[in-house]
Amino acid sequence: MTRIRGHIPVINLRYFIHRSLCCATNETSMQSFLEALRTQRWDDHRYYHHSRVNQALHLVSASTFLAAYAIAFRNPALAALLAWSIAMTSRQAGHFFFEPKGYDAVNAATHEHKEAIKVGYNLRRKVVLMSIWLVSPGLLVLDPTLWGLLDPATGTAGLWRHVGIIWLVVGLGGLVFRTVQLFIVKDVQTGLVWLTKIVTDPFHDVMLYYKAPVHLVRERWLDPSKGASSATTREVDG
Repeated sequence: MTRIRGHIPVINLRYFIHRSLCCATNETSMQSFLEALRTQRWDDHRYYHHSRVNQALHLVSASTFLAAYAIAFRNPALAALLAWSIAMTSRQAGHFFFEPKGYDAVNAATHEHKEAIKVGYNLRRKVVLMSIWLVSPGLLVLDPTLWGLLDPATGTAGLWRHVGIIWLVVGLGGLVFRTVQLFIVKDVQTGLVWLTKIVTDPFHDVMLYYKAPVHLVRERWLDPSKGASSATTREVDG
């Protein structure tokens, strides 16, 4: 084997250089991913969670999602029922009914602008998603077995199990659809960052909003701390 000064095999030197470059590239990619994730989380928090009522509802939502996560592998249908009927409805009620829709003086942004720059599900997209969720159990009216995909339901519990399975598919489909769409209209990292944020939001929301009920008891209806962290407006998730 050819050797260079110092008796280090050439092949080993090449391997060392290759590994160093790969490690540096991987580390840079991970740093970029985590920074993008921090940005999406912060922008989502400061733009779309001014209302303490909305924050408290997110705490309810996050706690329910965590309970759904705990049983997801043992009983996915029940997990989906919890996620949609309690976690998603409370979460979206906060956005639709309690979050201010006027001009955001703290972040110098109109409601329309914030909706336009949202990477994930803005209110218009959420209307579509929630509408699909509401009408999806109607498929069981057309065919109780979903054209042979399910066994016939036995009793009320069996019917709710089928509804839970349908809602599970709707939820996973909504995640996959928007992620792939972001791959196309933005880039792969944006899609993966958004997906990661959505899946981990329940853990993060509990840490952010656990004091929201206390603020409501003290009649502090709006969070005054929502300030812009940079001079530029980034696209944010939903």
